[in-house]
Amino acid sequence: MRRVVVAAFATGAVFVAFGDAALAGKKAEVATSGMASYYGYSGRTANGERHSAKAMTAAHRSLPFGTKVRVTNVSNGRSVVLRINDRGPFVRGRIIDVSTSAAEILGFRKRGVAKVEIAVVD
Repeated sequence: MRRVVVAAFATGAVFVAFGDAALAGKKAEVATSGMASYYGYSGRTANGERHSAKAMTAAHRSLPFGTKVRVTNVSNGRSVVLRINDRGPFVRGRIIDVSTSAAEILGFRKRGVAKVEIAVVD
């Protein structure tokens, strides 16, 4: 039996948690969708690391630093697992900023933005 839990927040974010009776001991997967962009600069991230355009990292407004997320490009199905190490994006309508190399893998570097799904992974 599959169970779906939906939570809406005052910020407008909607998180969906999927559960399965056979996987009751595993961490629930939290997913959301929206627009992603990418960024690259030579400064420090919010957690103090030096930003690297080649790293598999991302910026999210509220997920804890170190959280691993699977980001999937809705239009082409490409996905990558990224580690949250920064805060942002600070542009209305965007839910995540990924590193330059992650945008390349996801196939939206030239376009600059893409509709994605984000799921927290263990």
